Amino acid sequence: MPPPPSTPARSNTGRDEPPPPARARSGKLSGLALAAGGVAVAWAAHQLLPAVPMLTIAVVLGVVAAHVRGVRALVRGRCRPGLSYAGKRLMRLGIVLLGLKLSLDDVLGLGWATVGMVFAVVGATFFGTLWLGRKLGLQGDQPLLIATGYSICGASAIGAVSEASDSDERDVATSVALVTLCGTLAIAVLPLLQHPLGLSDAEFGRWAGASVHDVGQVVATAQTAGSAALGDAVLVKLMRVAMLAPLVAAVALSVRARARTRTDAPAGEGRPGAATRRPPLVPLFVAGFLAMVALRSTGVLPGAAIDVAGHAQELLLAAALFGLGSAVHLPTLARTGGRVAALGLCSWVVIGGVSYAGVLLTA
Repeated sequence: MPPPPSTPARSNTGRDEPPPPARARSGKLSGLALAAGGVAVAWAAHQLLPAVPMLTIAVVLGVVAAHVRGVRALVRGRCRPGLSYAGKRLMRLGIVLLGLKLSLDDVLGLGWATVGMVFAVVGATFFGTLWLGRKLGLQGDQPLLIATGYSICGASAIGAVSEASDSDERDVATSVALVTLCGTLAIAVLPLLQHPLGLSDAEFGRWAGASVHDVGQVVATAQTAGSAALGDAVLVKLMRVAMLAPLVAAVALSVRARARTRTDAPAGEGRPGAATRRPPLVPLFVAGFLAMVALRSTGVLPGAAIDVAGHAQELLLAAALFGLGSAVHLPTLARTGGRVAALGLCSWVVIGGVSYAGVLLTA
């Protein structure tokens, strides 16, 4: 006897529901549409408030959407697949295009003393924040992600490292929220410290580039001291961005080593059923980032193409950050808020102090 024909699944209300693949596609499209709407609002708000970077506004809008009645149900339910897709896949594309902002000539033009200063700032901030986060007892990958965001390039670096380490989405969202908050505060605080600290405009630009997290936040901070400060700030900041690739490769190596240890452990040891798939040493999107740096360094790209890619990169990262912001759950964040805030404050002091000393030594 042939099997009876399959019938559509029914919900509790008795109405027919689409099959799971159709629901997944619908959820992804709905989430991407919501992210696109968030980007549009962030762009409009940035036009009204040019001093506030669009990426910062996008994160805040994502957090707000996750807690507003009516929208909250969509963010946590039907739209979640699309928002998670934006936070991962669109983040990767944005990071690839970020490579077009950097050329080898720009890095070499900084001088070896400044390059060494940037290495010292990144190393001290990363390892100091990671150590302190472990001491404070933060869970999961939060110490790693926060250390990455503060030392390299804010939310973009967090997204890159979270892909290599396969971090929990909530850890990523919390880390992005903290780094974005501190970077936004830097826009208002650092210009007030320029003259009390005795920094010239060029020195202030290098200090902002070495200590502020996101590229947009660096621009908003440094432009208060003029075009000379802004030029130096962007160059120093992009030098920090260039360190994203080796850091992601190091994290991938660490994950591979842990996976190999679990695989080689005797029966009964390690995590039952732990995955044995090892991540690639250099994730594809990081290879794309390096390829874009190499392409920019050749000088074959016209300025118009670089400008278009820059706008596309900002829109992609804004959509990704809206998706990550929508995963922030404030009640959960509040339970570890004291320790997270303490880590963020200490890391901010470390990167500000070490970069200030570095600027004075290389002046």
